[in-house]
Amino acid sequence: MSYDVRGEILGFSDTANVNIVEIDDLFSTMVDTNNENISFTIVNPYMLREYSFHIPLDIKVLLEINETSKLIVYNILVIQKPLENSTINFLAPIIINEDNKKLAQFILEPRKNPDFGMAESIKSFKQ
Repeated sequence: MSYDVRGEILGFSDTANVNIVEIDDLFSTMVDTNNENISFTIVNPYMLREYSFHIPLDIKVLLEINETSKLIVYNILVIQKPLENSTINFLAPIIINEDNKKLAQFILEPRKNPDFGMAESIKSFKQ
């Protein structure tokens, strides 16, 4: 599925459109449609933990979110070897408004979200 990037993916300001392909319930890939060399492994955080946060007004406006919007949330996974040493950034969620295919990433304030880290090991969520 193709999405219009609003704002920017952190560190990738030229990425304006991405395709997201689900691998399984946990993992997906997000690829820049204009540069296939730019890709991210993303995870569905709800498959791993309790995960809730406040979406700031500027992001709601940017993505045209209203009370009935269907939202999808992902987090970027930094792949390591072995895979269980990979880390997830829970402080920079990617929010998608599925209704209009718009996507944005933003940074949560660590002091307001003390349970979320920037580099949490995926092995800490293994069951």
